[in-house]
Amino acid sequence: MKKRTILYIVISTFCVIAIGVGMYYQIFIAGEEQFNEITTQNQVGSTTTTQQTQEELKAEFDNLFDNNLHDQGYDTSSVQKIAGHEEQPLVYAAYNIQEEQNEKYSVDINLPVFNINGEVAAEFNNNTQTIFANKANDVLNNAQVYTIYNVNYVAYVNDNILSLIIKSTLKEGNNPQRVIVQTYNYNLSTGQKVILNDVLTSQGYETRAVNQQIDDVVRKAAEDAEAISQAAGQTIYQRDPDNAMYVTDNVNNFFLGENGIIYIIYAYGNNNYTSEMDIIKLS
Repeated sequence: MKKRTILYIVISTFCVIAIGVGMYYQIFIAGEEQFNEITTQNQVGSTTTTQQTQEELKAEFDNLFDNNLHDQGYDTSSVQKIAGHEEQPLVYAAYNIQEEQNEKYSVDINLPVFNINGEVAAEFNNNTQTIFANKANDVLNNAQVYTIYNVNYVAYVNDNILSLIIKSTLKEGNNPQRVIVQTYNYNLSTGQKVILNDVLTSQGYETRAVNQQIDDVVRKAAEDAEAISQAAGQTIYQRDPDNAMYVTDNVNNFFLGENGIIYIIYAYGNNNYTSEMDIIKLS
């Protein structure tokens, strides 16, 4: 009980501080199959890339989460951190808890925070509190069925962009496993959110080609899901490839990984009880 209380107090206190700093800043400082080769056009020419299978990409994605910030040698010393936390990196775990209670829960929670003085960073921390910390507190204090809840993260700095990716897996009783993925992309120079289309432009990608790559991946996944549903009678998450969410203008879940590689993540568990996701990797 003491650990649970400490978890709630620590996370809530940090988020209150972060939100307060943000307000001050605002007011006063202003299935598995090898895909065919596809050609990606960008502003600097044409490249042909053999795409990894979705199974390979998902395995690669899952292996990223080591609960660390990778600055990749970029100098971040000029970024103003939250008062009292100057000794911590720009992203760190506000709390780590590994605990198991028979017949109640098993948790492995590594909850990160943005240690940056600013409105947008405070907004990110508040969002993390709402999505992940509140659920952790609920599991620890109110689990009605045996629950497995894991939260892990990884962060990267690429030049002036800091990307934080948080993934949680939740299994409550007989409910399907749910995987939630949230990404945050922050411009260390301007203190603003980073938009995918701006990153694509800066790296020389043509949005039309990227949209075509997204469409190819999602339509293939939708076809596979439909085939499995009809053949085996299994309920597989059904995608609507014509949904506007599959256009780069509307992509919110993306990040820059090692050496600036762009990943676009469609994690359907963000809004549904499913672990299904589609991953687009641009390289």
